[in-house]
This record gives sequence, structure tokens and C-alpha cells, in this order.
Amino acid sequence: MIIQPRTRGFICLTSHPEGCAENVQQQIDYIKSKGIIKNGPKNVLIIGASTGFGLASRIATAFGSNAATIGVFFEKPATEGRPGTAGWYNSAAFEKEAHLAGLYAKSINGDAFSDEIKKQTIELIKKDLGQIDLVIYSLASPRRTHPKTGVAYSSVLKPIGEPFTNKTVDFHTGVVSDITIDPIKSQDDIDNTIAVMGGEDWKFWIEDLKQAGVLANGVKTVAYSYIGPELTYPIYRNGTIGMAKNDLENTVPIINDILKNLDGISYISVNKALVTQSSSAIPVVPLYISLLYKVMKQKGIHEGCIEQMQRLFQDRIYSDNVLLDNKGRIRVDDWEMRDDVQAEVAELWNNVTSENIMDISDLEGYRKDFFNLFGFEFDNIDYDKDTNELIEIESIKETK
Repeated sequence: MIIQPRTRGFICLTSHPEGCAENVQQQIDYIKSKGIIKNGPKNVLIIGASTGFGLASRIATAFGSNAATIGVFFEKPATEGRPGTAGWYNSAAFEKEAHLAGLYAKSINGDAFSDEIKKQTIELIKKDLGQIDLVIYSLASPRRTHPKTGVAYSSVLKPIGEPFTNKTVDFHTGVVSDITIDPIKSQDDIDNTIAVMGGEDWKFWIEDLKQAGVLANGVKTVAYSYIGPELTYPIYRNGTIGMAKNDLENTVPIINDILKNLDGISYISVNKALVTQSSSAIPVVPLYISLLYKVMKQKGIHEGCIEQMQRLFQDRIYSDNVLLDNKGRIRVDDWEMRDDVQAEVAELWNNVTSENIMDISDLEGYRKDFFNLFGFEFDNIDYDKDTNELIEIESIKETK
């Protein structure tokens, strides 16, 4: 079929298999160009492995450390005349390239919050790898059904206390406008968001993996967080999402206690603001990222997901000295949060309008990155040609 982008707000409803494969290949090529991660992981489990930081983590460990990887995700395969999700095509392309390179790579598609998928993953580790030495937790989901109680929770994206008014941009049209977001109505909004996006499921995974005996001595685990600038605090760090991120970060000492007799350790990595399917949904953030991109590209310090993850593993987690901030977190948002960068972004923020946004921001770079997520706007892909939408993931095909 011929697949063109179809959007609804911050969502792209279609994805292109060849474009997704190109996206994956470019990330693989980058990792190969950076050399081998010294003392890197050998057997890696990535929970949330199909897009964004999770996909980049899988590529970085596989092609940067020759690691065997198991990826867990929840994606839709294609049916005839209807494309699969970008994460499905990304994972298919990754597995194909990993196998061509002689690397072990298998995938599990299902609800990572469920006990069933945890059990299936553990059985695969036992059968094929024995033990794993790195667990990456990179789930992004708006909903979670609790595996013990069966209660379904939905997260909300709201400020706490007062309504929040600030600038935002429609990145399709370039129109800058003010947006007001009403605050939470009750504590339930916070509790539900923590239930979906907090640290409990990460802890459940580590507990189940340890109990099954599939965690290697010296195992490391990392989950991803974000802080950002003060202008986004009301909707992010001080809002419902921020409360969930606090819970995630507060899970580190609990997991360290679980892992202590394995000499294991857990980390939170605070990452840079980037265009992902999740960040596109947060009002204010696309405008901030567009301005940030402009400043960081001018300074020669811009990074995408793959550059962030390469630096995280090579220069932080597997370095001789893991640098942590005063709250025990790894900071690969350090370039974003530099004083000179934030001062320039703040000045642009005060001056940006619909009339000047194309001049003073990198909205076009934001747009391109957004469509790249779904396999579109790659110069070497002919989007007017027929493409095979019915791409299968090799390891999932084998287990059918």
C-alpha cells in the first residue's frame, strides 16, 4: 500500500515501515561510529523497547556492547491495508539488523504491566540467556491495569493547585497561543498518575526477576526521568507527571535494597527534552523544545535519543566513576540545563510569536523529528511508492 502521514493533533495515525527501518539504521550507524562501550553489558532486558529512549537503549547496548537483548513492548502489527505502529516496525527493523550482525535479539509483545508478560519474559531469559546484567525500564503508557488488584488506572496531565497559563505552539501550523490547563480536581488524579507512571511496576519487575534467579551478580538497572526548566514546572515537574517521577526516583533505594545481596545497583537517568510520542502530548513542551533545539544546535551540543543513550552508557553507567547529582541521579540533561543555554531559551521564550517563530526557533527541526518517529520525511524514501505494510518481527513470528 502507499502510506502517507495522517495526523490528529499530536498523534500520527500512520507509520511507514521503510522509514522506520531508516530511522533505526541511522541510530545503529551512529552507535557503530562511537566504538565499543568498555565493560558494557552482555545480556540486556529493555522494558519499553520500541520507541524513543527505550529503542535507543536497545540499539546502544546491542551495537555498542554486542549485547544480547530482549525487548518488551505493546505494539500493533499491520493488517492488510492498515499499517502497524511505528514501534512494531522499529522492532522488526532492529531485530533484522541485529540478527544480520550475529547478535541475539528477541521480542515480547504484550502488556508489560501484567504478571503474564513478566512470566513470559522470565521463561525466555531462563531458556536463552540464563541471566541478565542490565534491566532498562522505559515504559510510557497512559493506562495501567494493576496486576495484583485488577484495578485500571489512567494518568492525567495536569497542574496541582492553580490553573496554569502559558504559551504553546501548534507545531503543524506554527501558531503560538496561550493555553490554560485546569488543575486536578482531587488527590485521585495524583494517585492514579503515580499508579501508572511511578515506580511500583519497576519494583515488581526487579522483584520477579530476582525471585526467578535470572539477575546476574552485579546487575544494574536504570529508569528514565525528566526535570526541565522552571517554565515547564507547573505542567511537568510540579504537576501530576512530576509526582509520578518523584515516586519513580524514590523507588531507587527500595530496588537497591532488593539487589544488595547481588551487589546490584539501580539508577535514575534524567534525560534531555526531546521529541517523543510522549513529549508531543504535553502542552508548552513542544514550544520549549523548538527553542531549545535552536540554541543547542547553534552551540553544537544538540543530541537526539541515540546520542543521549550512547553517552549515558559509555560515559556514565559503564564509566570508572559514575557521576551523580546531589539526589543520586545521573544527569545527561546537563547540556540542556547549562546556564547559558537556559538563559538564551528564556529570552527567546519571552519574544516568540506566531510571526517570528520560524526565525527564532527550530520548529522545522521539531516537525521533522516528530514525523521521523513514524518513519516519514526521510529524504531517501519515496513515499509515493507502494510499500509492504505486512512486516513481521522475526522472533515473534517464530513463536506463533
